[in-house]
Amino acid sequence: MTQASPSPGSDGEHAAEVRAREDVVEARILLVDDERANVLLLERILQKAGYRNIRSSTDPKEVLGLVEEFRPDLLLLDLKMPGLDGFQILELLGAEASDRDLPVLVLTADATRDAKRRALAAGARDFLTKPLDVDEVLLRIANMLDIRSLTLELRAKNATLEDRVIERTRELEESHIETFERLALAAEYRDDDTGQHTRRVGRMAAILGQELGIASDDVQLLERAAGLHDVGKIGVPDAILLAPRKLTPEEFDVVKSHTVIGAKILSGSSSPLMMMAEEIAWSHHERWNGRGYAGAIAEEIPLMGRITTVADVFDALTHERPYKEAWPLERAIDEIAAQRGEQFDPRIVDAFVRIQEHLAVAAVGSSPTLTQAP
Repeated sequence: MTQASPSPGSDGEHAAEVRAREDVVEARILLVDDERANVLLLERILQKAGYRNIRSSTDPKEVLGLVEEFRPDLLLLDLKMPGLDGFQILELLGAEASDRDLPVLVLTADATRDAKRRALAAGARDFLTKPLDVDEVLLRIANMLDIRSLTLELRAKNATLEDRVIERTRELEESHIETFERLALAAEYRDDDTGQHTRRVGRMAAILGQELGIASDDVQLLERAAGLHDVGKIGVPDAILLAPRKLTPEEFDVVKSHTVIGAKILSGSSSPLMMMAEEIAWSHHERWNGRGYAGAIAEEIPLMGRITTVADVFDALTHERPYKEAWPLERAIDEIAAQRGEQFDPRIVDAFVRIQEHLAVAAVGSSPTLTQAP
């Protein structure tokens, strides 16, 4: 509140001797002091030094609004003001000033240790003691703006570096996923000469997931993860996988091993997609009644695995395989419905029945779109 004036030996004209560098003259500076004379003096000092972007207020209640609107690079704040003093303003700014790296330069006639301690504890960066010395004002401001500029530059570089790391990580993850998808496709070509089974199962699983109200991000993961469900077939010999006859119990045990093989191939990743794919690989032959490959029962079976099971069985029924003819669509739908509560989760069968209008599209081998699902 004490009026500021140039210190002895300095006058207002002396401000021109310390010029702002060209790279900081556009810095946004906010002045807050309840004494109009102090504000005018500081504005004159800054303008003579070359600063071009200055806002001021004599009403401390306007500070929060001005900070939000003007987004200053530096706040010059008087401590002793009526109604709402500088200490209270610092407290109100709080985390917002820290988040924005907003430096606060305190103006005060109270140079006591306690005043400085309180201001620093509340978030102030530096002090100017009234009466003001013009050169000191400009040098302190220049120093604080330098620090802010370097801080923002470093933050921008870190953000760019982080973006590059994220992008590179995404590219690597995509490359790994593509490798697994190609491996799954290679395995699938052995008993599906179109190589479309994995894509159809992924798409159908996604439509079922959407019908069940699963979050869209998880539905997108499900579409890709379900397509990897049979990657473990790569470890099953052709003589067994392609046998056009009923398998012996020993041979069937080898076929069953593809769920374990697939899970092992997909294991060890921190990627949400790969973790979901691993889960689906081992669980897509489990049965709701507990009579599946590993004996998991009901909700012990992961939801994404239960969804993929329905999509996989439907696709297997409606397409020709070395050991079977393709079933008519109506018969396949009836079979899925008949296994409600036995092989399949009842809730998923109900969702399957609700999307019957899309099943014909899926059965002939094209990919129904998610926007078609109700």
